[in-house]
Amino acid sequence: MTDLVIRPLVAGEENLFESMPDPLPQLRQIAYADGIAGGGYRPEHTWVALRAGRVVGRAAWALPPGAVGAPWLERFDLAAEPEVGAALLRAAHEALGGPRLYYASLPAHWRRRPEVLAVVKAPMAAARLAGLVERGERLRCSWTGTPLPATSGRYTFRPAADAAEINAMVARIAEPEVLTGMETARAVGGVDLATDPLAWLTGPPGDWRIASDSGVPVGLAGTAGDACYPLLAYLGLLDEAVRGELLADAVGVLAAGGAPEVVADVDAHRVAVVADLERTGFRQLRSRVVFAPAAAPSGSAGTPGSAVAAGSVADRTGQV
Repeated sequence: MTDLVIRPLVAGEENLFESMPDPLPQLRQIAYADGIAGGGYRPEHTWVALRAGRVVGRAAWALPPGAVGAPWLERFDLAAEPEVGAALLRAAHEALGGPRLYYASLPAHWRRRPEVLAVVKAPMAAARLAGLVERGERLRCSWTGTPLPATSGRYTFRPAADAAEINAMVARIAEPEVLTGMETARAVGGVDLATDPLAWLTGPPGDWRIASDSGVPVGLAGTAGDACYPLLAYLGLLDEAVRGELLADAVGVLAAGGAPEVVADVDAHRVAVVADLERTGFRQLRSRVVFAPAAAPSGSAGTPGSAVAAGSVADRTGQV
C-alpha cells in the first residue's frame, strides 16, 4: 500500500468524492453534494483513499445540524482490497475520536444476489478489520397502492383520544414491532422511539390508531403523513392476532389522506412481522446492517433502520 494516500476531504472537493462510481445505484441515497449543502455531510467527516490520484475508497460520516449524538458512517464504498478500507477507517476513527457506528445500506434480499454480494464483501470485511462488529439488521419496506386485505370484523379501530392515551399504551408495550427512523430519533434528538415516541413524532394524537377487541385496547399504530414521506412510525401490540388488521387500518388511513407510498422499518429477525407486512402489500426496499465498535455493549448500538445524511430533523432530505 505504499502508493496509497488516505486523507479527509477539504471544502470544494465534492466532485472528488463523487468521482468514484456508485457501486449500488439502485439504492435511494442522497447525493453527497446535497448532503454537504444541507450540513449533514462535512468535508472533515469525509475520507478518501487514493491510488495514483484515483479514489478507490470513500467514507462519509453524517451528523445533521443540531444533532445531539455522534457522527455515524453513512456511506462507505471500496474498490480495493479490504485492508485498504480498514486503513481508511482506522485513520478516520482516530481523527473522529474513536470508532463510530456504521449503517451499511444494501438492496433488498442482498444475500440472495451474487452481484450485490460481490460489491459489499470488501467494505464489510474492512469494517470488521477496523474493529467493528455486526450487531443487527433492519429492513425498510414500502407499500405503494396494493389493495389492502379485508378485516375480520373482530376488531374496531379509532384515532387516539389524546397524548395521555398514547403514552399509557406505550408504557404497556414492551417491544414495539415497527419503529421507523429509530436511529435518527436517537442520534438527532436523543429520543428513544420505543419508549417516548411523542418526543419525536410531534403530530396530532389523531395520527395514532387504537385497535380494540370488545372495547379493550390491544394495539397501537403511529402514522406520520407529513414527514419526509408517509410512514408507519410505530406499531406495538398487546395481542399479536391484531397485527395484520391494524397494519391495514393504519395504511388505509394514510392512503385515504392521499399517500401514494407508506414506508415501515422492521427488524429482519421478526419473521412474523415481515410476513404480515408483506400480506398487507409491503415490499422490501432495502436492508441496513449495523456495525458497532467491538467494545460497545450490544444494546447501545441500536439496529439499522435509517439515518439522515443532511438537513435538520430526520425528514428534511428524503431520508428517515
